[in-house]
Amino acid sequence: MMDWAYLFEISLTGIASGGLYALAALAFVMVYKATRVVNIAIGEMLMAGGYLFFTFAAMWAMPLWLAILAAVLACGLLGAVIERTMIRPLLGEPPISVFMVTVGLGSVLVGLVEMVWTADQRRLPEFMPSDPIMVGDAFLAPKVFWGAVTAAVFIAAVLLVFRFWRGGVALRATASDQAAAYSVGINVPRVFSLAWVASAMLAAISGIIVGSIGGISSSMGVFGLSVLVVVIVGGLDSVLGALLGGLIIGLVEALAGAYLGGEYKLLATFVVLVAILMLRPYGLFGTHEIERL
Repeated sequence: MMDWAYLFEISLTGIASGGLYALAALAFVMVYKATRVVNIAIGEMLMAGGYLFFTFAAMWAMPLWLAILAAVLACGLLGAVIERTMIRPLLGEPPISVFMVTVGLGSVLVGLVEMVWTADQRRLPEFMPSDPIMVGDAFLAPKVFWGAVTAAVFIAAVLLVFRFWRGGVALRATASDQAAAYSVGINVPRVFSLAWVASAMLAAISGIIVGSIGGISSSMGVFGLSVLVVVIVGGLDSVLGALLGGLIIGLVEALAGAYLGGEYKLLATFVVLVAILMLRPYGLFGTHEIERL
């Protein structure tokens, strides 16, 4: 007989973990939607955020709130530098060229981390409440719960900002039609830079949350693999797809880990990925582009 209380507890954990995937997926979608660049280094940018927070908080002994702010701003600066020096010079080049640049970027970031901080795993300073979280009779790990709450707050903030802020409107206009955006006076290269800065800052927040739960290491980029699955399932250019895809993959991983074993989590997510792509090649909410000859 199925233990419904256990199933409910596992499902809650999966949904909470999915919130973290959704935040990182939103960072990915933001760049792709505006610039059509597949940023394969999203996991390594999360890692950079975690290590910058570790540096400011643990090594430089800055107050935790200031260390978080400094890490997020530093990652935003990193995003601006990457866009200006690596991505913008390749505008108009074949997509595979830009894709390979982001692959190389991921390797460079891992190499820098191992040179500066070594490959040893490290723990981030505690900054989340540690009191047990109970939802009915179900227990939820406090770090996972508060991480999901933080992710939800930032996702809502980003959606509101890009719905009502002038820069957000420019980004959405550029994402819809770059030529039309140029024609109405929008500075498209500046919008590209804005997308990379905002994406890097979101990645930093996500990296700090993920690192506070499981620690940080130079192999954090593996998290980016699950994020790529999330955005492909949801649709590369869909914000709604990133949010729902994160929840779906988080839930699938949790159920597979609980009932099949931890080694089947990745297998289960890729089975879901293949099944959805066979039914909807553009993802659940991705744009189906039709080319007329």
